[in-house]
Amino acid sequence: MLNALEVCTTVIVGLMVGVEFSVAFVMNPIFTALPEDSGQLARSHGGRMLGAVMPVWYIGSLVLTTVWAIAGWNHPGTGLVVTAGALLILSVIMSILLLVPINDQGKTWTPENRPADWKEQMNRWDRYHYARVAVIIAAFTLLVTALV
Repeated sequence: MLNALEVCTTVIVGLMVGVEFSVAFVMNPIFTALPEDSGQLARSHGGRMLGAVMPVWYIGSLVLTTVWAIAGWNHPGTGLVVTAGALLILSVIMSILLLVPINDQGKTWTPENRPADWKEQMNRWDRYHYARVAVIIAAFTLLVTALV
């Protein structure tokens, strides 16, 4: 049963990392290169869509990692799992304090109502997101290492 939990947790965290990596290094650069208002509209739509899904994914990943750490407490690699859990906690805190406030504004923007500094706000979100991606990649790496 523990093996199934370990694999399930690792896959779910890995998929989350893949989505967030894709947002940072594939989707947002594509959106930035779109003509006129298309990029801003795409980011707003992405903020609405992923803003609804990602909180569940982040919290679910943290819960699964916590259950793994508790269930495997006396097994090798538990320290790695606990450290991964701490990094996932950090990613949730970063999300709540840094990224969500910007996303909550950006997902309502249209070309008619966006603020004059919308590009600067999106650039700030991108910088915070790069840091969060680094944190969750580190967490994922620790979980994979704990498996072996």
